[in-house]
Amino acid sequence: MFEFFSWAAKKTRGRAAAPGVNEEFGIEVEPTPITAGDTVTVKYNGLLAKNGARQIYLHAGYGDNRAWQEVRDVPMRKVGANTWLAELPVGTNTRLNFCFRDDADHWDNNNGLNWSYEVHDGILT
Repeated sequence: MFEFFSWAAKKTRGRAAAPGVNEEFGIEVEPTPITAGDTVTVKYNGLLAKNGARQIYLHAGYGDNRAWQEVRDVPMRKVGANTWLAELPVGTNTRLNFCFRDDADHWDNNNGLNWSYEVHDGILT
């Protein structure tokens, strides 16, 4: 199964990417790791943004990446020339899965893999 964290250690443009940052696809997620109860900020300047989308939505859900639950579309707000931002409260300690779509129903879903983050319960064992 695809784990976003495998991308986080990838060298990008001569430097190591920070956790939650994927420059290749224009994704930034904060905070990482994610704890249930956090509000997650997702920044996007990927393919849809670079191709002039008028509106972009964060399409998100929880659970197994093949069977999302509590699926919703969160309108993103434009915060730069090609940068969009959304905030999403995370109330579950399962997986957060997401991709992006625009107002013309074009999708950026990481080549069908989506993006997926483990959500922790915040309890140290």
